Amino acid sequence: MGFIIFLFYANLLMGEFTHVNGQGKTLVFAVKNIITATNFSIAIIASLIGYLVFEYLRKRLS
Repeated sequence: MGFIIFLFYANLLMGEFTHVNGQGKTLVFAVKNIITATNFSIAIIASLIGYLVFEYLRKRLS
């Protein structure tokens, strides 16, 4: 689940950094924009779904 959360936040950071990368915008500004309770909730739910699907397929194929 941790890896899925990492990928989620890495994707958000890349998108946010390129979106706000204007005059005076920094990486810290982009990080502050993506670290919210809503994004964390989405990351947890998405990682749980990904984990459950992966485990289901792993058990079914073995």
